[in-house]
Amino acid sequence: MPAQQVAGVSESQDRRVAVVGAGLAGCEAAWQAARRGLEVTLYEMKPVRFSPAHQSEGFAELVCSNSLRSNSQVNAVGLLKEEMRRLGSLVMEAADECSIPAGRALAVDREAFSQRITDSIASHPRIEIRHEVIERIPTDGRVILATGPLTACELARDLQQLLGDEHLYFYDAQAPILYADSIDSEIAFRASRYDDGDGDYLNIPLAEDEYFAFVGALLAAETVPLHAFEAKLYFEGCLPIEEMARRGEKTLAFGPLKPVGLIDPRTGKRPYAVLQLRQEDKRGTLYNLVGCQTKLRIGEQQRIFRSLPGLSEAVFARYGSVHRNTYVNAPKQLLPNLEVRRRPGLYLAGQMAGVEGYVESAALGFLAALNVVFESRGQAPIFPDPATAHGALIHYLSDADPRDFQPMNVNFGLFPPLEGESRRIRRREKLEKLAARALSALAPYQRATAELLE
Repeated sequence: MPAQQVAGVSESQDRRVAVVGAGLAGCEAAWQAARRGLEVTLYEMKPVRFSPAHQSEGFAELVCSNSLRSNSQVNAVGLLKEEMRRLGSLVMEAADECSIPAGRALAVDREAFSQRITDSIASHPRIEIRHEVIERIPTDGRVILATGPLTACELARDLQQLLGDEHLYFYDAQAPILYADSIDSEIAFRASRYDDGDGDYLNIPLAEDEYFAFVGALLAAETVPLHAFEAKLYFEGCLPIEEMARRGEKTLAFGPLKPVGLIDPRTGKRPYAVLQLRQEDKRGTLYNLVGCQTKLRIGEQQRIFRSLPGLSEAVFARYGSVHRNTYVNAPKQLLPNLEVRRRPGLYLAGQMAGVEGYVESAALGFLAALNVVFESRGQAPIFPDPATAHGALIHYLSDADPRDFQPMNVNFGLFPPLEGESRRIRRREKLEKLAARALSALAPYQRATAELLE
């Protein structure tokens, strides 16, 4: 079925696309679109203007050498990278060429990595590079907006006006997310405060000594240092849990950990404090630690939250964080092909579209580019199977609850369950099966996208 004609796209423009932003998502999008016959104009504001987090003039600038994370296929981001390799990702090709020893992680020489991608983009005959600050979304033709979490304020304001104030966010306060099957069901009990609803929360009861030990651990823990441009991020409604603890040793007990209206069925009494976990996905495989947005280092998050009753074996699907970000409410604002509902022909890619992480951002750059290619040829988009890492990300962006949407890293909790899965299956065996299924399910999409190469 032919796609609808994009407003402002003439017949002569059918083979053109503008990509705004030359980070990992923008470079991947530009490269994949150009390889499939589109004429690409890539806009990058460096060196005219630098964001607070960037220093070099090169494209695809990373903030640290291990930003690409695990390379193991029993880790969801490692699986995503393997899928990207099979799809012909420029980012993965450059990363593998520029890799440095880092055990099971994929670490790269940042300067070499950036230079490799910059050279590839600059030498492609179908890519024109323009170094300028884009203050308004281009109105002519197709556009892929991939400007990242530190989008220039003028452009962010223009996007905000297009979407509405309530659908563009300028900070990201995230609590850790745990896999449901790693929470001890003998200790965590299901209930809502004052019996409100059908018991929508899992509750971790804390005795008085356990509560104060938790507060003490938070106060003594090492946190991730703030960048200068993040210093004014904190809002009263999204304070990091360790910041709340600093306001007084009982602050949490009267705040997110208040036990009022909750009875521990094992004792028949109200606990001194209660940590609640909210279901994060429709299948109930992921649970969010309510009110626990944090700047704690990852090792500290693991140590402190696993010290709580019922969480000693907790497995993290996502760690907590608080940082500057610009992103849209994807399930409300984007179609499954990453096109903005209110503006046909405008596609979002990277962290702005609602994912976390460099690898996930680059993957969305690939997907956005392929969707533009399909549309330019009058073809309906082809989507990767939800059982793949790429498909799981797209499904999350389309299917998440828009009322409390937040960006997400790829994780196995986003994948559909294995058929006939037993809760007693060894975790590593389960992850190996999910990875094998994903790579098998990727094959049709891999063939379909390869057929578009010119």
